[in-house]
Amino acid sequence: MSGGDAERPQAAGRRPLVIAVDGPAAAGKGTLARRLAEALGLPHLDTGLLYRAVGRRLLDRGADPRDAVLAEAEARALTEADLRRPDLRGPEADMAASAVAAIPAVRAALLEWQRGFARERGAVLDGRDIGTVVFPDATVKLYVDATPEERARRRLLELRARGVAADPDQVLSEVLARDAQDRNRAAAPLRPAPDAIVLDTTGLDADAVFARALAIVRERLARAGG
Repeated sequence: MSGGDAERPQAAGRRPLVIAVDGPAAAGKGTLARRLAEALGLPHLDTGLLYRAVGRRLLDRGADPRDAVLAEAEARALTEADLRRPDLRGPEADMAASAVAAIPAVRAALLEWQRGFARERGAVLDGRDIGTVVFPDATVKLYVDATPEERARRRLLELRARGVAADPDQVLSEVLARDAQDRNRAAAPLRPAPDAIVLDTTGLDADAVFARALAIVRERLARAGG
């Protein structure tokens, strides 16, 4: 979670500006969302941390992240301190997060938390269902994607930068498994909102993606009179 002091634009009708940034794992949505939030002076929320933290709470208990009853209880007990845990990244956390995210009761428990975060000041939120479920009326909706091979390459570099030994084939397999879980779940499956702008980041660096996204946001605000 973060905030800034830059432009602080408002959408038309004085509604808080909400920017939804969705997409699969390792597509670059988190980096993009943080930079947009800083440039626009908005708070930022990585909503994936909510599900990762719920998954971690279950793993701490030695429980199965697919246990719907326990997962809902942990989601309702979630605190901001849980979001600052240092162990919310990595394959184990990835799969636990994907498992709890498929549970409708968990998503319902966390829905108002996410909406409340942006209610007063607006926000940039990144996740997998921001533009489709959490904020279907978001001012701007972006869907950030890349090929599975490119996303696996980025994840491998990220893991190695943290000193985690990783096999390229295994990382790609994990990316594909996470994609399948997220896209095929019954509750809020991963997909672009009908009115989202899709950004394919394959072959683009973070600066190029940010420049394109910021131009889209400013163009949308100008058209809306914001």
